[in-house]
Amino acid sequence: MLEPAEKDWRKKWYHIIFESDTPSGKRFDVLLLIAILSSLLVIMLESVPKLREQYQEQFVMLEWFFTILFSIEYLVRLAIVKRPITYVWSFYGIIDLVSTLPSYLAMVLGGAQYFIVIRSLRLLRVFRVLKMVRFIGEANVLGTALRASRHKIAVFLIAVICINFIMGTVMYLVEGPENGFKSIPVSIYWCIVTLTTVGYGDISPATPLGQFIASVIMIMGYGVIAVPTGIVTSEITRSQSKEETNGGQSCSNCKAQNLDVQAKYCQHCGTEL
Repeated sequence: MLEPAEKDWRKKWYHIIFESDTPSGKRFDVLLLIAILSSLLVIMLESVPKLREQYQEQFVMLEWFFTILFSIEYLVRLAIVKRPITYVWSFYGIIDLVSTLPSYLAMVLGGAQYFIVIRSLRLLRVFRVLKMVRFIGEANVLGTALRASRHKIAVFLIAVICINFIMGTVMYLVEGPENGFKSIPVSIYWCIVTLTTVGYGDISPATPLGQFIASVIMIMGYGVIAVPTGIVTSEITRSQSKEETNGGQSCSNCKAQNLDVQAKYCQHCGTEL
């Protein structure tokens, strides 16, 4: 059994660290995000050769300061939750743990400290601070649309890959090594770059026929961009129409109406639907 004082201590810190609805919880989350951004800034500045040579010791001290700070935070989280093992294997728990390991690994493996950029994943906590949970319904609609259109997109991507192989081979035969198309893989690379309208310009056709084919591929590139967008947009419209027709779900606990038809839990109170 926990002593009353210990129970109150754990309850108080639980509300501060795990809850963002209270002023103290929101302040903690904001300070945590500032610390995460500061640690990432240190890593980025350390990668600049001139700054690293001039402020090497300061960078090391700051890295260890943030590592110890986040390690203490992680241990406190373990101490105040009722089931530590549940937190350890949760999404945020894994990210919190992984973000502290690189500095310790750097003592054994050189260069491992640069994996601290994984710490940027902790910025996902900004969703709690900004109350972006309200957009979960919209995210579910997008996820449903992507799942529903996955077969169409797969067929489209296979068609695009086939076009790249065919047109890349044609360009190799038309232009040849003397114009930069040294092999079929290089020609396919050029075709992918051209078809996606990126156009690095490191390779370009020199013959009139090659330039004509390149023009056709460039025009096709606009279709490559438009087709998957239209597929997903169509599925989103269909999903929204279905939700409006069904009227959404309702929560038996808080009586909220028009909840996402795909939701398993109420986004307002957390009750299972």
